[in-house]
Amino acid sequence: MDVLFLPGDGIGPEITAVSRTVLEKLNRLFDLHLNFAEDDVGFSSLEKHDITITNALIERVRNTDMTILGPVDTAHYPPADQGGVNPSAALRIKLDLYANIRPSRAIPGLPAVAPDMDLIIVRENTEGFYADRTMFAGSGECMPTPDLALATRKITRNGSFRIARVAAQLAALRRKHLTIVHKANVLKLSDGLFLSEAQKAASQQGDLVIDDEHIDAMASLLIRHPAAYDVIVTTNMFGDILSNEAAELAGGLGLSGSLNAGDDIAIAQASHGSAPDIAGKNLANPASLLFSTVLLMDWKGKQAKRSDLQTAAHALDSAIIKTLQTPQSRTRDLGGTASCSEFGRAVIKNLE
Repeated sequence: MDVLFLPGDGIGPEITAVSRTVLEKLNRLFDLHLNFAEDDVGFSSLEKHDITITNALIERVRNTDMTILGPVDTAHYPPADQGGVNPSAALRIKLDLYANIRPSRAIPGLPAVAPDMDLIIVRENTEGFYADRTMFAGSGECMPTPDLALATRKITRNGSFRIARVAAQLAALRRKHLTIVHKANVLKLSDGLFLSEAQKAASQQGDLVIDDEHIDAMASLLIRHPAAYDVIVTTNMFGDILSNEAAELAGGLGLSGSLNAGDDIAIAQASHGSAPDIAGKNLANPASLLFSTVLLMDWKGKQAKRSDLQTAAHALDSAIIKTLQTPQSRTRDLGGTASCSEFGRAVIKNLE
């Protein structure tokens, strides 16, 4: 089974190096028969190929068993027509990675605004308001006059049904509670379609408690009653915002894993940015990408019926948590003194 690392920009090379070292240890401990490779994405690809992600790389990811993507610095890329394509969006769209799965759970012993939070936000990943995901060709944003800007939102029946189906399947494996988040009271056509299809998909799972909340109310309820929610499913932009809120309540984006998944392909990706201000200083916290790797291994284990991958994923999850619960092993963002690479070595020690 092949594993492809795409280091990306900023702190990406540092945290992906830790993930690779940890996976190499897991490979030996659990005899997983993994083969490792690396390729360029982001600025390194722009320098070599005049574009931040090539079509050849997208096809390589399509044909690779597991891919781990580091953060990319899209804010500083040149315009898309000069090679500054958003690699994350390109992979999501071209590989149809329609589900962004974002767990947020507080870790005992670490500071958290919501210490009893343990939920998953399932965000639709290929439609919604983002301009690069709304049209077959062209952009979903335009300015008819210098004083007027318009954005188009895309909601489809199939996109709504399938993202809710993924969320319902996750809820069935957890506490059997699914919350659909929308704004159908105002966006009656688009969110009305999303709500009706989500309810239909969830009802087919069976044995779930299904409720729904308006997005503005949900933003408040996550703060007021964080423990009341299990799996939340919503549209692209709502999910982008809610998942960041939930991550911050549970301890911060540095502790939040993220998986971009389709029917046959998934990519692990840290939920945070590339932090160029600390790039190359060995200060970054690699926990988010490591937790994302856990999600990827568990997903692939289920898909490939590889119980050894799932067992290794659970072992890695426990080792990361144990490392985070040891004050001297924490990175500076969590009040510790460990470097990025020292954190990785501590995870390996806890695996052993």
